[in-house]
Amino acid sequence: MKRHLLLGTVILLGLGGYASDLFADDQEALKAFGTVQKVFQSPRCQNCHIPGDSPLQFDAGTPHAMNVVRGMDGKGAAGLPCATCHAESNPPASYGPHAPPGAPHWSLPPAAHKMAWIGLPPDKLCAMIKDRSSNGDRDFAALIKHVSDDKLVLWGWNPGAGRTPVPVPHDIFVSQFKLWADAGGPCPVAGS
Repeated sequence: MKRHLLLGTVILLGLGGYASDLFADDQEALKAFGTVQKVFQSPRCQNCHIPGDSPLQFDAGTPHAMNVVRGMDGKGAAGLPCATCHAESNPPASYGPHAPPGAPHWSLPPAAHKMAWIGLPPDKLCAMIKDRSSNGDRDFAALIKHVSDDKLVLWGWNPGAGRTPVPVPHDIFVSQFKLWADAGGPCPVAGS
């Protein structure tokens, strides 16, 4: 009997240590997700990741002028595509602070995958990012590639005159995104 009790104690201590390591890993991943959230919910990202069909603009997130709308493919309405005003790159600073910015394939997410995260609490934002039915069918590898290499995403760190860049350096954001993804993408608990 004492032998079983001793063996049970050793197993419980081992499991406790293992659980403690898992908890520490999750805490690091959750902290990394805090960085991901800060980036995703900055004006550079959430101005285009909108719940409705009219994009926002400027740091204040004001409704886009000219009654611009998403369109089914996210590239604007028929007759008024985003590329009408938004070129492949930012215009020179001499054009002034309100000149339309530019980046390759300027667009919103398509209507079927809006990825709208304005005002979402951390737990819901986390779940949405991972949900392949709402994120364009991207697994973690595809998400990491998207946030690492996509020219429109990268624009957020070089948004042109009069716009505040994403508040976290891109390399730090990507490393934190990878840390979170590599841990399985744990989500914060609602209300915590």
